[in-house]
Amino acid sequence: MKKIITSSKAPAPVGPYSQAVEVNNVLYCSGQIPLNPETGELVMDSIEAQTQQVMENISAVLAAAGLGFEHVFKAAIFITDMNDFSRINEVYAKYFKEEPPARSCVQVAALPKGVNVEIEVIAYRS
Repeated sequence: MKKIITSSKAPAPVGPYSQAVEVNNVLYCSGQIPLNPETGELVMDSIEAQTQQVMENISAVLAAAGLGFEHVFKAAIFITDMNDFSRINEVYAKYFKEEPPARSCVQVAALPKGVNVEIEVIAYRS
């Protein structure tokens, strides 16, 4: 059985998808971009600020499912410039202090709304 997860503390989807879907205790979170859910504005100040907003959006979706970053076992990061890799990692690492999840990071030509980073995660309810 699948369950749709929604959080008003994360941005509403910008397309025909759900923020997250849980199936058999696995939570599949759609990619989050640096969109501030309170203002509806993009956070574009720096790659660090963008990454922090993305991680806070992910946190809100996880919390709506009753989970946290400790439940995440896989992440995928999409960036428009691989030169930002280390700066994104600095922010990302603050959310995974112990036992970080498996992860991939790929450079892409473009992301929705012209942002520079998008992150999706998969979490498990034990």
